[in-house]
Amino acid sequence: MEFRRRNFLSAAAAAGALPLFVRGARAQSYPSRVVTIIVPYPAGGPTDTIARILAERMGAILHQSVIAENVSGAGGSIGVGRVARAAPDGYTLSIGHVQTHVLNAAVMKLPYDVVNDFAPISLIADTPIWIISTNSLPADDFKSFLAWLKAENGKATAGTVGIGGPTEIAGLLFAKETGTQFQTARYTGGAPLLQDLLGGHIDFAFGQAATYLSYVREHQLKAYAVLQPKHWWAAPDVPTLDELGIHDIHASFWHGLWAPKGTPPDIIAKLNGAVREALADASVQQRLRNVGQEIWPVAEQTPAALAAKQKAEIALWTPIVKAAGIKQE
Repeated sequence: MEFRRRNFLSAAAAAGALPLFVRGARAQSYPSRVVTIIVPYPAGGPTDTIARILAERMGAILHQSVIAENVSGAGGSIGVGRVARAAPDGYTLSIGHVQTHVLNAAVMKLPYDVVNDFAPISLIADTPIWIISTNSLPADDFKSFLAWLKAENGKATAGTVGIGGPTEIAGLLFAKETGTQFQTARYTGGAPLLQDLLGGHIDFAFGQAATYLSYVREHQLKAYAVLQPKHWWAAPDVPTLDELGIHDIHASFWHGLWAPKGTPPDIIAKLNGAVREALADASVQQRLRNVGQEIWPVAEQTPAALAAKQKAEIALWTPIVKAAGIKQE
């Protein structure tokens, strides 16, 4: 019996040691094929741009191709759902933001859990929401814009992205605080909204500032206010709503990167290291700044920081969405 017991303990010890060896070998061999970042929105939008800038540099760091694939639809939930169902091996990743990984859970019946079905990798970049209009709109500052909006008496049309997303919620809060009314046109992504705004098919929009920055700089669109407590570094001449007397409507699109739940910690660590190295690259920093994106501080580029940010945003926005009665059947 003692001999058998010793053999059993030896076998158990060997079995316990095996995962350490396997983990070490796996970390060294990963990635051995193409890594795909699923972009849950159409090509050309800010999420797509961030993903492609990041993928290019991560590929060089990991010595393997990293590509961005657009899988859009249903407010980003189709693309995110694909990642939730993917093998947890580090080869299929989800880039998303406050809409896809926070608010969709409050307005949709999702076939996945935005927290428990994913493993956070890193926060990436952030851009605020601002109010912009077609260049033909007869208002050159916020005061005249607000006067025009009230005079339209509900006939003006504002573009937003998704159902129950940050831009729609910002619009609802803005209407309530200013006593205005307007129609809302929902879009599947920032790129198609931009095209309609430039084409004069809608009057104004609450949108990711990064999407419209170059067009505002080129005087193709007008920017009236930014929805954050301080001036935006990329357009410091645009006032905040707070200084215009409308307080506490603050919203931004922070982007993060996730893997499917169950992805081994060593692979998460390797991906996080690649993201951090990519974001430390001067050319990547400049390319993101050129499109209005602000990289998160180094201390916040961790799985734990992304998890904490996501949970805090869920606690903040879910009650607001529920109170507004926003839902997608």
